[in-house]
Formats: sequence, structure tokens, C-alpha cells
Amino acid sequence: MPKPRGAAATRPPPWALLDSLSGAVEQTAEYLYQRGACVAALGGNPHEVVALFERAVEADDNHAGALFGLALENDRRGNDDVALDLYERSAAQFPTFIGTLLNLGILYEDRQHFDRAQQCYQRILDVYPNHTRARLFLKDAQASGDMFFDEDAQKKRDRISQVLGIPVSDFELSVRSRNCLQKMGINTLGDLARCTEPDLLASKNFGETSLVEIREMLASKGLSLGQLAADKAAPEPVFEPEFMSPDEQAMLDRPIADLNLSVRARKCMIRLGLNTIGELLRRTGDDLLECKNFGVTSLNEVREKLTQNGLKLRGD
Repeated sequence: MPKPRGAAATRPPPWALLDSLSGAVEQTAEYLYQRGACVAALGGNPHEVVALFERAVEADDNHAGALFGLALENDRRGNDDVALDLYERSAAQFPTFIGTLLNLGILYEDRQHFDRAQQCYQRILDVYPNHTRARLFLKDAQASGDMFFDEDAQKKRDRISQVLGIPVSDFELSVRSRNCLQKMGINTLGDLARCTEPDLLASKNFGETSLVEIREMLASKGLSLGQLAADKAAPEPVFEPEFMSPDEQAMLDRPIADLNLSVRARKCMIRLGLNTIGELLRRTGDDLLECKNFGVTSLNEVREKLTQNGLKLRGD
């Protein structure tokens, strides 16, 4: 194998420079921060990374890098309140990390503070006018902040959701009707509203008498059969392990964290309750776009990470 030439052959890695230092410098915030950043970059023990950043902040509670590093570690673990405080403290220092302002803006958006989020992204653009992510995030925050919230419509949707969640067992049905619904896995009024009359009549022992009974029950709550038939969920694809290689099975069982997604994309995974790559592959791009603050930029990022592993979202 050819040997490196020039500066690349003589330039030591960052951790080698840190290893060469000793004495009082090892207790300084900058040394502890750089040490923590190196351990994180090398994929070392996350607890060690946190401990190093915490020691750096103890040594200098205004160290922008240490505050950002500690905020990011808490952000990854879902400790949003702690992360928010640390990001804000880091953003108050000069110079401010771009990552601090991007991630702080995302947390502000999660809390519906779109004006504050816009200020974060604008601070980046004031210095780097062509920063792609900051420009896209600013557009998203502006669009979200301009959305008109119809409180009455939301209350109406909430009332409908409550009605759809009422168990059918709350109603006095005949034994035949109750048994048929139980066999079909229909537990709530919402389940019934997603069924059509032919669906019910196709069930054994379910006749016209039971159908009339069901119609009257739904009508008492302002609902009807087939009303939500279009909302019936499509069956999820089934992964059959016996047709997969051991490597493919292992890939599906890996945690989503292994994809190294950005904070925004990672938060969407948490909201959707997705923990493994296999669970992510059962979702479509449209499924992900329905998640709050998850836009086309994040979707492209997820697709790119999956493509690097020879994988695709459902429907791609």
C-alpha cells in the first residue's frame, strides 16, 4: 500500500495531540471538550462523552463547544428540556456553533415558537447567506408560523375522535350481533364506521336484523356504516425471515440510531414510535411527511441513508 505523502504523512490525528498533553491543561474546558468530541467522533462510550462534556462545562460554564456537545447528547436521548437550556446557553456565546442554532431552532419549532426558530436560522444566514439547511429550515418555520389554526375545527375533530373511540360493548346489542362483531375484531364505533354493509353481511350468521340494529346504534351517535371506509388502513408488508439472509435479518433488527440521522429526522422517528430499521421500512414517504416538522429535506436524508445500506422505504 503506498505511503502517505506530504502533510498527510506527518500530520498527527487530533487525539494524538491530546495524548501528548499533560498537567494542568488536562483540567481545562477546551481540553475536556476536545477530548469528548474525539471520543464521540470515534464512536466511543457515550457515557464517557457526556462525562467529559459535563466536566468541561464545570470548568467553564460559558464554553460554547462544551455546551453544544452536552446539549446534543441530551437531545439524542430525548431530554428536550435539558437540551433546550444548554442550546440557549451555547447560543448566547460568541462565536456560536451553527449546529447550536439549527438544533435550537428545531426545538423551538417543536414548541410552536416559530418566531424564535426563525431568528435562529436567520442568525446563520446573516453570516452564511447560502447555507442550504438554514434557508430550508427558515422557509419551513415561516410556513408553519403563517398557518391559521382553526380552534373550532380542532374541537370538532376532537369530539369526533372521542365518539369513534367508544366501545361497541357500551351499547345493548343482541347476542348474535355482539358475537359477530367480536369475531370480526370490531371493538369501537370507529371500527364499525370503517366497515361497509357488504363487509358485515359477509360475516357468517350476520343478517338483516343485525344490520338494522347496527345502523340504529351508529345513527344515535351521528355516524353511518362505510362513513370512514376510505380511512381503512392498508395492510403492512410482511417481512418473512425465512426468505432473508442472516445479514438482511440483522440489518432489519438494527436500531434506527445506526443510520446517524439528523436531530430533526431522529425526532420524527421517536414521535412515530419507530425503533428499528425494519419498522422504518414499513413506512412510506407520505407516512413520514405527516409527522410534525418533518419535511422533504428530512425525507431525502432518510432515503439517502437507507440507499447507502441497499434499502428503501415502502412504496419507493
